[in-house]
Amino acid sequence: MSIKDNLQSVKNNIAEAIERSGRNPEDVTLIAVSKTKPVSMIQEVYDLGIRDFGENKVQELVDKYDKLPRDIRWHLIGHLQTNKVKYVIDKAYLIHSVDSVKLAREISKEAVKRSLNVNILIEVNVSGEESKFGVSPDRLIETVEEIAALPGIYIKGLMTVAPYVVDSEQNREFFAQIMKFTVDIMQKNIDNVSMDFISMGMSGDYKVAIEEGATYIRVGTSIFGERNYNIL
Repeated sequence: MSIKDNLQSVKNNIAEAIERSGRNPEDVTLIAVSKTKPVSMIQEVYDLGIRDFGENKVQELVDKYDKLPRDIRWHLIGHLQTNKVKYVIDKAYLIHSVDSVKLAREISKEAVKRSLNVNILIEVNVSGEESKFGVSPDRLIETVEEIAALPGIYIKGLMTVAPYVVDSEQNREFFAQIMKFTVDIMQKNIDNVSMDFISMGMSGDYKVAIEEGATYIRVGTSIFGERNYNIL
């Protein structure tokens, strides 16, 4: 199938999941995950109306930033190293993967230096997998409180990467937990914390994620096709 057909199929699935869960279509945003994909393919998806794109690596986001339309909202969704912060904070619309106070401090330092206000999500390792980055659920509240006190940073919500599963229903419990954490944090009314966004769900499980409250879903393969990592 063509990219156009793929995108339409994803949009149809999103609409059905929204309808099943009784949510407002405006509350769910599709991020087209364009990692390893060339500028020409991203432009094609842009021309089909998508404005939110996700990259895993800072270098890729920076390289593509100047070659594509300026109204694209770039989302950094991969692990961010502290030494790469300075390259991306003025280009990323939202950093989804803040997984430690140490990283947040570096973002804050660079933000203050450049008089920026940087919007971030706190990544939560809700499944407890050792291979995953993210704050552990038992330290989430204290981490949010510590990061929220830093200047130049606004916590806009939570993000998680659920396990890779064949049956997406297996991830429902993890998505439901993220929703619960979101509500718990909202009720604490912490300064500089708004909980506007929940970033969860990828090509294999975004429909379930929408049903459990996702506001950002990160879909790559189902739009662009399989990735060829050999080109990197």
